[in-house]
Amino acid sequence: MSLGTTVQPQLESPGAGLPAFELAWLRIMFRCACMLISLNAGLRWFKFEARKIVALAGRVSAAHAAAPVLIDRVVGIEDSSRYWSVFMVLDHLRIVDEGMTQIVQTLTDDRLFGQEVRIQDVKPSPQSGPETIGRFLNAVDGYESTVTRLGTLGGRVRHPHPWFGPMTAHDWHCLAAIHHWVHRRQLERIVRKLRDEARPETLP
Repeated sequence: MSLGTTVQPQLESPGAGLPAFELAWLRIMFRCACMLISLNAGLRWFKFEARKIVALAGRVSAAHAAAPVLIDRVVGIEDSSRYWSVFMVLDHLRIVDEGMTQIVQTLTDDRLFGQEVRIQDVKPSPQSGPETIGRFLNAVDGYESTVTRLGTLGGRVRHPHPWFGPMTAHDWHCLAAIHHWVHRRQLERIVRKLRDEARPETLP
């Protein structure tokens, strides 16, 4: 049995972005979603996807969850993200959730967020291990408690996302749920491939 791809595949560099047509389509869909998703609906979706993500991570052993595997690209992720482990997905989500918590809080306080958001800066550590699950859950809880405490999210001050442009606190809140959904689909492909590779070969 092999644990994923043993040779590092040649992928695009982190931060290379998405195909132009896909990005244009996603921008339209994202703006529509921001008009339809309320604060409470976005938070419910965010938590729903988080529970599914943790459940998926629990379907494989720690050894398998630490092994990167090469998957076909999911809509909404870069080519460089196709060779991640289960724990790397959770580490990425933890990094992004913590960052979005800060952004939503700052914009709702009518303050500018002072740090540029770059896709290449939120890539996970290849050494991510089982502790990543707890860290991800802590980030989810921190985001939920912050949004619940704020009650109403700011709509005046904006901070740019590298793919979607200037965004309000509400826009970032919607993206938090969508981001979980995108990477839950990525995680499903990783877990499926790991489980397929773990099956003993069938003799003729």
